[in-house]
Amino acid sequence: MSTYPEIISQLKNKQYKPVYLLFGLEPFFIDKITDFIANNVLTEAEKGFNQTIFYGRDAQVGAIIETAKRYPMMSDKQVVIVREAQDLKQIDALEDYMVNPVDSTILVFAFKYKKPDGRKKVFKQMKKVGIAFESKPIYDNQMQKWIEEYIHTHHRTITPKAAMLIGEYIGTNLSLASNEINKLFITAKENSTIDENMVSDVIGINKDFNNFEFQRALGMKDAKKAMQIAIYFGNHQKEHPLVVVLGILGKYFSNLVLMYFNPKASRDQLAKMLGVNPYFVEEYFTAKSKHSAAGAVKAIELIREYDLKSKGVNSGQVPPGELLKELVVKILR
Repeated sequence: MSTYPEIISQLKNKQYKPVYLLFGLEPFFIDKITDFIANNVLTEAEKGFNQTIFYGRDAQVGAIIETAKRYPMMSDKQVVIVREAQDLKQIDALEDYMVNPVDSTILVFAFKYKKPDGRKKVFKQMKKVGIAFESKPIYDNQMQKWIEEYIHTHHRTITPKAAMLIGEYIGTNLSLASNEINKLFITAKENSTIDENMVSDVIGINKDFNNFEFQRALGMKDAKKAMQIAIYFGNHQKEHPLVVVLGILGKYFSNLVLMYFNPKASRDQLAKMLGVNPYFVEEYFTAKSKHSAAGAVKAIELIREYDLKSKGVNSGQVPPGELLKELVVKILR
């Protein structure tokens, strides 16, 4: 199975395969590879005669095969792309073509949110004669690194806090994240550094009232700041649903407990273990000095208790904002 950087590198070097099987639950990389092929293999003049795009729901396999078997006009290659290939019917009929694909044709199948049945001969043959790529979802603890690398490839840098703010605000939706980050590039010129103020101004993320600042206030036992953020979250439930906030706090205090179980770990080891940028490890050490091991464990128990209350267990009709304020008081007590 090929990786995204490998495929893009080969394409840039004009090392083409007759078939590309792109699939997986994360559409971002599938779109990036498909768009790269669509935009870069042929010149604008060549595309008119030699580039065809099908959509799985409307396409007939016979038409795809017929197009793929054509030879290019006034070009060395032709490109045939099947978008939304997960909706393509009778795909098994492609099996004969895959045994002997036309070298001058680049045939791309983009399956989104789905993994093709690898037991089928047609997919085994696609992998044999071409390139197969699975686009896997990215995890929460990988998002900050992805943001930093994405920005670096566009010849800019970003502060760890700014990257964390974007990751927290966007989640793991890479397409949405790239769209928001691209807005920053209008203001942040090449070789410049993106900071939290720019993220706040351009993307609209509140740099003072967010999950990062909330867990930091609780970690530092800054009761005033923690309560201010709890009230803000209570008034902005749509942007800060209680279930998400509690999940983030649970992870934070679980990390704090890990610190106690690994007293001899280096900062780099802790960063990897906690799934955070090394920049933030020092803040965990400060939080550790404010909370005992028993206190961190108690905080986790309280978060679980209030998670149940947020779902209606032993809470009556208490609003989410009030539950969060109660939780803050109990954690800092």
